[in-house]
Amino acid sequence: METLQLDTCKLTWLNGGVTHLDGGAMFGVVPKPLWSTKYPNNENNQIELRTDPILVQFEGKNLLIESGIGKGKLNDKQKRNFGVLEESDIAANLEELGLTFEDIDYVLMTHLHFDHACGLTKNVDGQFVSVFPNAKIIASHIEWNEMREPNIRSRNTYWKENWEAIVEQVETFEQEWELGPIKMVHTGGHSDGHAIVVIEDGGQTVVHMADIMPTHAHQNVLWVMAYDDFPMNSISAKQKWLEYGLKKNAWFTFYHDAVYRAVKWNEENKISESINRNRK
Repeated sequence: METLQLDTCKLTWLNGGVTHLDGGAMFGVVPKPLWSTKYPNNENNQIELRTDPILVQFEGKNLLIESGIGKGKLNDKQKRNFGVLEESDIAANLEELGLTFEDIDYVLMTHLHFDHACGLTKNVDGQFVSVFPNAKIIASHIEWNEMREPNIRSRNTYWKENWEAIVEQVETFEQEWELGPIKMVHTGGHSDGHAIVVIEDGGQTVVHMADIMPTHAHQNVLWVMAYDDFPMNSISAKQKWLEYGLKKNAWFTFYHDAVYRAVKWNEENKISESINRNRK
């Protein structure tokens, strides 16, 4: 498991599973001859996208950023359509760290699309129950509302199986939510309620832009997904937070990237430091 140690916070990437989605959809209007030089694709034009939560530990607290693709949640058709070749193995990761699901204090959900939220619940004897029974689950107010009342477009990604069992655990925020050095900020863009995570810890900064910059190859502010509900808001938020992070020499961290866990960029937009994903 790859880690990033800050002053008081330690970040550890867990194995939340993997999807393979259409590269054209992931890069929107960007022509394939451009995006394919930045990120590999297979013979079906799909790109590998991890769904790996980040465990953040500080002052005895355990927080997860996102929840993974889950285990036993998807049927064979869904696995085929979403290119799921590997499901979550978070329990084994936590055990290696001396933790269990019950030890998670907070789950920070940047948004609640299925590939981020399937790991929140599990099927036990025909009923869905919470995977993290002692955790507060944090999401923006807008996102939580749409999760429960999706529109004709979003109902394909906001599933009742992922929220009905956690209603009592959810805490929402309007613009920002904070806990110590960790802050969630509502951005919109990818979804109307999308949020990012910013960690300011002892002079070090981490910016987790979630799905407004799902991989390192999406650094160009104009490279946004066809999946984005409000692409101009994605562009605006990406401009703002890239500029913020570059001024701070921040680590930019990823949930979906199959190559890097985190990178720093220099003034020439080249990667100056990186934490690579260990491919076993």
